[in-house]
Amino acid sequence: MEICKTILSLAVGTVLAVSGAFAQSYPERQINMVVPFSAGGPTDTVARLIAEKMSADLGQKIMVENVGGAGGTLGAGKVATAEADGYTVLLHNIGMATSATLYRELAYEPLKAFEYVGLVTDVPMTIVARKDFAPTDFKALVDHLKANAATITMADAGIGGASHLCGMMLMSAIEAQLTTVPYKGTGPAMTDLLGGQVDIMCDQTTNTTEQIKAGTIKAYAVTMPDRLKILPDLPTAMESGLADFNVSVWHGIYTPKGTPAAVNERLAASLQKALADPDVAANFAKLGTAPSSATDATPAALQAKLESEIPRWKAVIDKAGVYAD
Repeated sequence: MEICKTILSLAVGTVLAVSGAFAQSYPERQINMVVPFSAGGPTDTVARLIAEKMSADLGQKIMVENVGGAGGTLGAGKVATAEADGYTVLLHNIGMATSATLYRELAYEPLKAFEYVGLVTDVPMTIVARKDFAPTDFKALVDHLKANAATITMADAGIGGASHLCGMMLMSAIEAQLTTVPYKGTGPAMTDLLGGQVDIMCDQTTNTTEQIKAGTIKAYAVTMPDRLKILPDLPTAMESGLADFNVSVWHGIYTPKGTPAAVNERLAASLQKALADPDVAANFAKLGTAPSSATDATPAALQAKLESEIPRWKAVIDKAGVYAD
Protein backbone atom coordinates (compact mmCIF):
# COMPACT_ATOMS: atom_id res chain seq x y z
CA MET A 1 0.00 0.00 0.00
CA GLU A 2 2.77 2.43 0.93
CA ILE A 3 4.52 1.65 -2.37
CA CYS A 4 1.32 2.43 -4.27
CA LYS A 5 0.92 5.73 -2.41
CA THR A 6 4.52 6.62 -3.20
CA ILE A 7 4.08 5.84 -6.90
CA LEU A 8 0.84 7.85 -7.01
CA SER A 9 2.48 10.77 -5.26
CA LEU A 10 5.39 10.74 -7.70
CA ALA A 11 2.98 10.56 -10.65
CA VAL A 12 0.94 13.51 -9.40
CA GLY A 13 4.09 15.47 -8.73
CA THR A 14 5.32 14.80 -12.25
CA VAL A 15 2.02 15.92 -13.80
CA LEU A 16 2.01 19.11 -11.74
CA ALA A 17 5.60 19.85 -12.65
CA VAL A 18 4.92 19.37 -16.36
CA SER A 19 1.75 21.45 -16.14
CA GLY A 20 3.57 24.22 -14.30
CA ALA A 21 6.42 24.26 -16.80
CA PHE A 22 3.93 24.37 -19.67
CA ALA A 23 2.08 27.30 -18.10
CA GLN A 24 5.30 29.21 -17.52
CA SER A 25 6.31 28.90 -21.18
CA TYR A 26 2.78 29.56 -22.51
CA PRO A 27 2.19 30.91 -25.08
CA GLU A 28 4.90 29.88 -27.50
CA ARG A 29 2.95 30.39 -30.71
CA GLN A 30 -0.12 32.05 -32.19
CA ILE A 31 -3.45 31.70 -30.37
CA ASN A 32 -6.65 31.22 -32.35
CA MET A 33 -9.67 33.12 -30.99
CA VAL A 34 -12.90 31.73 -32.44
CA VAL A 35 -15.80 34.17 -32.73
CA PRO A 36 -18.96 32.21 -33.54
CA PHE A 37 -20.49 35.04 -35.59
CA SER A 38 -19.70 36.85 -38.82
CA ALA A 39 -16.98 39.46 -39.27
CA GLY A 40 -18.15 43.02 -38.76
CA GLY A 41 -20.79 42.11 -36.21
CA PRO A 42 -20.88 43.36 -32.59
CA THR A 43 -19.24 40.33 -30.98
CA ASP A 44 -16.53 40.40 -33.63
CA THR A 45 -15.88 44.07 -32.82
CA VAL A 46 -15.44 43.27 -29.12
CA ALA A 47 -13.13 40.34 -29.92
CA ARG A 48 -10.81 42.32 -32.16
CA LEU A 49 -10.41 45.16 -29.65
CA ILE A 50 -9.49 42.66 -26.91
CA ALA A 51 -7.35 40.39 -29.09
CA GLU A 52 -5.08 43.27 -30.08
CA LYS A 53 -4.26 44.21 -26.48
CA MET A 54 -3.97 40.64 -25.24
CA SER A 55 -1.59 39.84 -28.10
CA ALA A 56 0.71 42.63 -26.97
CA ASP A 57 0.67 41.37 -23.39
CA LEU A 58 1.14 37.69 -24.22
CA GLY A 59 3.87 38.27 -26.78
CA GLN A 60 2.07 36.12 -29.35
CA LYS A 61 -0.51 37.10 -31.92
CA ILE A 62 -4.14 36.26 -31.27
CA MET A 63 -5.79 35.56 -34.61
CA VAL A 64 -9.55 36.11 -34.72
CA GLU A 65 -11.38 33.42 -36.70
CA ASN A 66 -15.04 33.91 -37.56
CA VAL A 67 -16.98 30.63 -37.53
CA GLY A 68 -20.60 31.74 -37.90
CA GLY A 69 -23.79 29.75 -38.20
CA ALA A 70 -26.46 28.04 -36.10
CA GLY A 71 -26.72 30.84 -33.56
CA GLY A 72 -23.08 30.58 -32.56
CA THR A 73 -23.13 26.83 -31.91
CA LEU A 74 -20.90 25.92 -34.86
CA GLY A 75 -18.04 28.05 -33.59
CA ALA A 76 -18.58 26.98 -29.98
CA GLY A 77 -18.66 23.35 -31.08
CA LYS A 78 -15.36 23.77 -32.88
CA VAL A 79 -13.70 25.00 -29.70
CA ALA A 80 -15.38 22.31 -27.59
CA THR A 81 -13.58 19.62 -29.61
CA ALA A 82 -10.27 21.47 -30.00
CA GLU A 83 -7.09 20.41 -28.25
CA ALA A 84 -7.08 21.66 -24.66
CA ASP A 85 -3.70 23.38 -24.85
CA GLY A 86 -4.65 27.06 -24.60
CA TYR A 87 -4.07 27.79 -28.28
CA THR A 88 -7.76 27.74 -29.18
CA VAL A 89 -10.09 30.04 -27.25
CA LEU A 90 -13.70 31.10 -27.71
CA LEU A 91 -15.15 34.57 -27.33
CA HIS A 92 -18.90 34.09 -27.11
CA ASN A 93 -21.84 36.18 -26.01
CA ILE A 94 -25.11 35.49 -24.22
CA GLY A 95 -25.76 32.79 -26.83
CA MET A 96 -23.64 30.43 -24.75
CA ALA A 97 -26.44 30.44 -22.16
CA THR A 98 -29.42 30.41 -24.50
CA SER A 99 -28.13 27.62 -26.75
CA ALA A 100 -28.58 25.15 -23.91
CA THR A 101 -32.36 25.51 -24.33
CA LEU A 102 -32.75 26.66 -27.94
CA TYR A 103 -30.93 23.59 -29.28
CA ARG A 104 -32.46 20.46 -27.83
CA GLU A 105 -29.95 18.25 -29.63
CA LEU A 106 -26.84 20.36 -29.05
CA ALA A 107 -23.61 18.46 -29.73
CA TYR A 108 -21.98 19.77 -26.55
CA GLU A 109 -23.11 20.79 -23.06
CA PRO A 110 -22.22 24.45 -22.38
CA LEU A 111 -21.56 23.83 -18.68
CA LYS A 112 -19.44 20.73 -19.25
CA ALA A 113 -17.52 21.34 -22.49
CA PHE A 114 -15.48 24.41 -21.53
CA GLU A 115 -13.15 25.98 -19.02
CA TYR A 116 -13.55 29.65 -18.10
CA VAL A 117 -11.31 32.68 -18.58
CA GLY A 118 -13.46 35.69 -17.74
CA LEU A 119 -16.19 38.16 -18.62
CA VAL A 120 -15.31 40.84 -21.16
CA THR A 121 -18.20 43.31 -21.35
CA ASP A 122 -21.96 43.64 -20.93
CA VAL A 123 -23.37 45.36 -24.02
CA PRO A 124 -26.72 47.21 -24.12
CA MET A 125 -29.03 46.72 -27.09
CA THR A 126 -31.04 49.21 -29.10
CA ILE A 127 -34.25 48.95 -31.10
CA VAL A 128 -33.59 50.58 -34.45
CA ALA A 129 -35.14 50.90 -37.91
CA ARG A 130 -34.36 52.06 -41.43
CA LYS A 131 -33.96 55.81 -41.42
CA ASP A 132 -37.19 56.49 -43.34
CA PHE A 133 -39.40 54.30 -41.15
CA ALA A 134 -42.61 56.19 -40.36
CA PRO A 135 -42.99 56.04 -36.55
CA THR A 136 -41.47 59.05 -34.79
CA ASP A 137 -41.01 57.66 -31.28
CA PHE A 138 -41.15 54.37 -29.39
CA LYS A 139 -44.85 54.57 -28.51
CA ALA A 140 -45.68 55.27 -32.15
CA LEU A 141 -43.40 52.38 -33.15
CA VAL A 142 -45.26 49.93 -30.93
CA ASP A 143 -48.62 51.09 -32.29
CA HIS A 144 -47.32 50.82 -35.86
CA LEU A 145 -45.94 47.32 -35.31
CA LYS A 146 -49.21 46.10 -33.83
CA ALA A 147 -51.29 47.58 -36.64
CA ASN A 148 -49.04 46.41 -39.47
CA ALA A 149 -47.44 43.24 -38.11
CA ALA A 150 -48.08 41.17 -41.23
CA THR A 151 -46.13 43.53 -43.50
CA ILE A 152 -43.20 44.52 -41.26
CA THR A 153 -39.84 42.74 -41.49
CA MET A 154 -37.46 42.34 -38.54
CA ALA A 155 -33.84 41.44 -39.25
CA ASP A 156 -31.78 39.28 -36.92
CA ALA A 157 -28.65 37.14 -36.86
CA GLY A 158 -30.60 33.88 -36.93
CA ILE A 159 -32.07 31.74 -34.16
CA GLY A 160 -29.94 32.00 -31.05
CA GLY A 161 -28.30 35.30 -31.91
CA ALA A 162 -28.69 38.17 -29.44
CA SER A 163 -30.69 40.14 -32.00
CA HIS A 164 -33.09 37.22 -32.40
CA LEU A 165 -33.57 36.87 -28.64
CA CYS A 166 -34.17 40.58 -28.21
CA GLY A 167 -36.60 40.58 -31.13
CA MET A 168 -38.42 37.59 -29.69
CA MET A 169 -38.83 39.37 -26.36
CA LEU A 170 -40.04 42.53 -28.11
CA MET A 171 -42.71 40.66 -30.09
CA SER A 172 -43.81 38.90 -26.93
CA ALA A 173 -43.99 42.16 -24.99
CA ILE A 174 -46.12 43.95 -27.59
CA GLU A 175 -48.07 40.79 -28.53
CA ALA A 176 -47.39 41.10 -32.25
CA GLN A 177 -45.80 38.53 -34.56
CA LEU A 178 -43.59 40.16 -37.19
CA THR A 179 -41.94 38.58 -40.20
CA THR A 180 -38.37 37.79 -39.15
CA VAL A 181 -35.53 37.80 -41.68
CA PRO A 182 -32.52 35.80 -40.45
CA TYR A 183 -28.97 36.63 -41.56
CA LYS A 184 -25.59 35.05 -40.93
CA GLY A 185 -24.70 37.72 -38.40
CA THR A 186 -25.84 41.26 -37.68
CA GLY A 187 -23.12 42.70 -39.93
CA PRO A 188 -25.01 41.74 -43.10
CA ALA A 189 -28.32 42.44 -41.37
CA MET A 190 -27.20 46.01 -40.69
CA THR A 191 -26.16 46.37 -44.33
CA ASP A 192 -29.71 45.56 -45.45
CA LEU A 193 -31.22 47.80 -42.78
CA LEU A 194 -29.10 50.66 -44.10
CA GLY A 195 -30.21 49.83 -47.62
CA GLY A 196 -33.89 49.75 -46.64
CA GLN A 197 -34.38 46.07 -47.49
CA VAL A 198 -35.71 45.37 -43.95
CA ASP A 199 -37.65 47.55 -41.54
CA ILE A 200 -36.40 47.09 -37.99
CA MET A 201 -33.82 45.30 -35.88
CA CYS A 202 -32.77 44.91 -32.26
CA ASP A 203 -28.98 45.01 -32.04
CA GLN A 204 -26.06 45.68 -29.73
CA THR A 205 -24.72 49.22 -29.31
CA THR A 206 -21.36 47.96 -30.59
CA ASN A 207 -23.05 47.67 -33.98
CA THR A 208 -25.54 50.54 -33.87
CA THR A 209 -24.06 53.51 -31.99
CA GLU A 210 -22.07 55.01 -34.85
CA GLN A 211 -24.97 54.51 -37.27
CA ILE A 212 -27.39 56.14 -34.83
CA LYS A 213 -25.10 59.13 -34.31
CA ALA A 214 -24.58 59.46 -38.06
CA GLY A 215 -28.32 59.42 -38.67
CA THR A 216 -28.14 56.53 -41.11
CA ILE A 217 -30.68 54.53 -39.05
CA LYS A 218 -33.53 55.59 -36.76
CA ALA A 219 -33.25 54.71 -33.07
CA TYR A 220 -36.26 54.16 -30.82
CA ALA A 221 -35.12 52.74 -27.48
CA VAL A 222 -32.38 51.22 -25.31
CA THR A 223 -33.13 47.79 -23.87
CA MET A 224 -31.54 48.34 -20.43
CA PRO A 225 -33.09 50.14 -17.45
CA ASP A 226 -30.89 53.25 -17.70
CA ARG A 227 -30.16 55.60 -20.57
CA LEU A 228 -26.70 55.49 -22.11
CA LYS A 229 -24.22 58.31 -21.62
CA ILE A 230 -23.21 58.07 -25.26
CA LEU A 231 -26.85 58.29 -26.41
CA PRO A 232 -28.46 60.42 -23.68
CA ASP A 233 -31.50 61.42 -25.73
CA LEU A 234 -32.48 57.83 -26.51
CA PRO A 235 -35.15 56.64 -24.03
CA THR A 236 -35.25 53.15 -22.56
CA ALA A 237 -37.96 50.70 -23.54
CA MET A 238 -38.96 50.52 -19.88
CA GLU A 239 -39.50 54.25 -19.48
CA SER A 240 -41.42 54.20 -22.77
CA GLY A 241 -43.98 51.73 -21.50
CA LEU A 242 -42.53 48.20 -21.70
CA ALA A 243 -42.20 47.28 -18.04
CA ASP A 244 -39.34 44.88 -17.16
CA PHE A 245 -37.98 44.91 -20.72
CA ASN A 246 -34.31 44.43 -19.87
CA VAL A 247 -31.94 42.76 -22.35
CA SER A 248 -28.15 43.07 -22.51
CA VAL A 249 -25.48 40.96 -24.14
CA TRP A 250 -22.63 39.77 -21.93
CA HIS A 251 -19.46 38.36 -23.49
CA GLY A 252 -16.95 35.90 -22.08
CA ILE A 253 -13.82 33.97 -23.07
CA TYR A 254 -13.67 30.18 -22.80
CA THR A 255 -11.20 27.37 -23.53
CA PRO A 256 -11.81 23.66 -24.22
CA LYS A 257 -12.49 21.43 -21.24
CA GLY A 258 -9.24 20.15 -19.77
CA THR A 259 -7.16 23.23 -20.53
CA PRO A 260 -4.70 23.63 -17.61
CA ALA A 261 -5.94 25.97 -14.90
CA ALA A 262 -2.64 27.84 -14.97
CA VAL A 263 -3.16 28.62 -18.67
CA ASN A 264 -6.67 29.91 -18.04
CA GLU A 265 -5.34 32.07 -15.22
CA ARG A 266 -2.63 33.43 -17.53
CA LEU A 267 -5.27 34.28 -20.12
CA ALA A 268 -7.43 35.85 -17.41
CA ALA A 269 -4.53 38.02 -16.24
CA SER A 270 -3.95 39.15 -19.82
CA LEU A 271 -7.65 39.85 -20.27
CA GLN A 272 -7.72 41.95 -17.11
CA LYS A 273 -4.73 43.95 -18.32
CA ALA A 274 -6.39 44.51 -21.70
CA LEU A 275 -9.65 45.64 -20.10
CA ALA A 276 -7.77 48.11 -17.90
CA ASP A 277 -6.13 49.70 -20.94
CA PRO A 278 -7.41 53.28 -21.49
CA ASP A 279 -7.64 52.69 -25.24
CA VAL A 280 -9.98 49.74 -24.73
CA ALA A 281 -12.15 51.70 -22.31
CA ALA A 282 -12.31 54.62 -24.76
CA ASN A 283 -13.19 52.39 -27.70
CA PHE A 284 -15.80 50.52 -25.69
CA ALA A 285 -17.31 53.83 -24.58
CA LYS A 286 -17.68 54.89 -28.20
CA LEU A 287 -19.71 51.73 -28.71
CA GLY A 288 -21.96 52.34 -25.73
CA THR A 289 -20.44 49.78 -23.40
CA ALA A 290 -17.67 49.41 -20.80
CA PRO A 291 -15.00 46.81 -19.92
CA SER A 292 -15.77 44.22 -17.25
CA SER A 293 -14.16 44.85 -13.88
CA ALA A 294 -11.10 42.93 -12.73
CA THR A 295 -13.31 40.86 -10.41
CA ASP A 296 -15.61 39.91 -13.31
CA ALA A 297 -12.80 39.12 -15.75
CA THR A 298 -12.04 35.89 -13.90
CA PRO A 299 -12.80 32.19 -14.44
CA ALA A 300 -15.01 32.04 -11.33
CA ALA A 301 -17.11 35.06 -12.31
CA LEU A 302 -17.73 33.79 -15.83
CA GLN A 303 -18.70 30.35 -14.58
CA ALA A 304 -21.15 31.86 -12.10
CA LYS A 305 -22.64 34.06 -14.83
CA LEU A 306 -23.23 31.15 -17.19
CA GLU A 307 -24.71 28.99 -14.43
CA SER A 308 -27.22 31.73 -13.54
CA GLU A 309 -28.11 32.76 -17.10
CA ILE A 310 -28.99 29.30 -18.45
CA PRO A 311 -32.08 28.85 -16.21
CA ARG A 312 -33.09 32.51 -16.69
CA TRP A 313 -33.24 32.18 -20.46
CA LYS A 314 -34.71 28.69 -20.32
CA ALA A 315 -37.82 30.19 -18.76
CA VAL A 316 -38.07 32.84 -21.48
CA ILE A 317 -37.51 30.45 -24.39
CA ASP A 318 -39.79 27.72 -23.06
CA LYS A 319 -42.57 30.28 -22.61
CA ALA A 320 -42.17 31.45 -26.21
CA GLY A 321 -41.95 27.87 -27.46
CA VAL A 322 -39.39 28.79 -30.12
CA TYR A 323 -36.56 26.33 -30.65
CA ALA A 324 -33.84 25.89 -33.23
CA ASP A 325 -34.48 22.19 -33.81
